[in-house]
Amino acid sequence: MKIKTTLTLFASIFIACQNGNPKVIANLPSSLPEISAIEKTTNSDLFWVIQDAGNNNHIYGLDEKGSIKADIIVENANNRDWEDLTSDKKGNLYIGDFGNNNKDKTTFSILKITNPPANIKSTKAEFIRFSLPKDVKPKDFEAFFLHNDYFYVFSKESKKFRTLKIPNRIGNHEAELISEFNLKGKNNKITSAAMSQDSKRMYLLNHDKVWEISDFENDHFFEGKVINIPFDHSTKKEGIFEINNTLYITDEFKKNEGGNLYELSLD
Repeated sequence: MKIKTTLTLFASIFIACQNGNPKVIANLPSSLPEISAIEKTTNSDLFWVIQDAGNNNHIYGLDEKGSIKADIIVENANNRDWEDLTSDKKGNLYIGDFGNNNKDKTTFSILKITNPPANIKSTKAEFIRFSLPKDVKPKDFEAFFLHNDYFYVFSKESKKFRTLKIPNRIGNHEAELISEFNLKGKNNKITSAAMSQDSKRMYLLNHDKVWEISDFENDHFFEGKVINIPFDHSTKKEGIFEINNTLYITDEFKKNEGGNLYELSLD
């Protein structure tokens, strides 16, 4: 299998920026201490969130103050390890059920929730299932986004991470390994990902930083420019999305830290 492998730092331009200062705009509900993703859809003003492994199979809609305004049960799905959210231009929401902390799974699911309205109590998902390429060992995955009708899923690694590509089609698929890359520096485990509204920039989140990748063509992401934006603090940040040149970030509540919704302007 041919892949676009980038193992050194010379194929991309790395730029270190001044520290980012994410502003707390809301406290997240204490009943949802392990929020693992956040997303807004085109047809809703709510912030959609989920919790990760060990929690229920609900999606929640929060207002800008962090209050729960929607609580929807996904009837036909278990929360094996829900890790990230993304959406399409029609307002459909997708749940990445691909966490794999023990690295013992080789098949994974992406759940499609059709245009979730805030006033329903339950819904059913459609499933996009994928297996790993034969030459890829089991990995933990916590981040993805939708771009040009394909999902891009990123493994959570200390050094070199993998990027998988899966078509946005209901059914079973074998993922395609499209790149391997090593971000510069330490503490580089990717916990969430987002594509910008204009599809010109992508964002990879970590507990203490976010990387902005731009100037790429098609899905040759890591042949572009990589900007490292370190935060002024480190918490268990696991959710990110972008709208109007602003990042929205969530972190889990742990040891009396976190449990917030943050805003980070990129202007």
